[in-house]
Amino acid sequence: MIDWELKGVEFINCNCDYGCPCQFNALPTHGDCQAIGAYRFDEGHFGNIDLGGLNVIGMFTWPKAIHEGNGRAFLIVDERATEEQRSALLSILSGEHTEPGKTIWNVFAATFAEVLPPEVKPIHIDIDVDARTGTVRVDGMVEMHGEPIRNPVTGAELRARIDLPNGFEYSLAEMGSGSSRSQGPIPLALENSYGQFARLHLNNSGIVHA
Repeated sequence: MIDWELKGVEFINCNCDYGCPCQFNALPTHGDCQAIGAYRFDEGHFGNIDLGGLNVIGMFTWPKAIHEGNGRAFLIVDERATEEQRSALLSILSGEHTEPGKTIWNVFAATFAEVLPPEVKPIHIDIDVDARTGTVRVDGMVEMHGEPIRNPVTGAELRARIDLPNGFEYSLAEMGSGSSRSQGPIPLALENSYGQFARLHLNNSGIVHA
């Protein structure tokens, strides 16, 4: 197993209602799962390969709950990455070189029936976890917008968080609202649905706790 570690932030938008039942071992809001995830890795390595400063976007669908399988996945990798860096990121995000069940990517990998060939594109990612905001763009392929949940009467921002001490993705995530569009192999259209903003710090054994 090659030693790896990644530290950064994520903005996830799925088709569930705010809160996302999956976070509580419940069935998805509409019976299926559609999601787009944007990752900005500020620091990281795979063996002696530096992965800091690189971005990745993933599009995922499952016809029922995630654990029931038959999912599809498609990744877009930062064009700034070298071939060696791309291979390393794809290995990690495919769940390889990871203790079973210890990261979100390793868990997801066991549920996919089809993983489409990745593409390499310029990726713009701007994520502020504390502000619950995110802007993600891949020209001609992906547009994501994240903002705080707002009170439907007053318009005031609502702050809510999910704390998972034994999670396999994050320890603490800020809840928000997301709207996203994707074109290409997995076209998706999400509107004012579950948005998740979190700081990530993961390695072969899962979450790295401070």
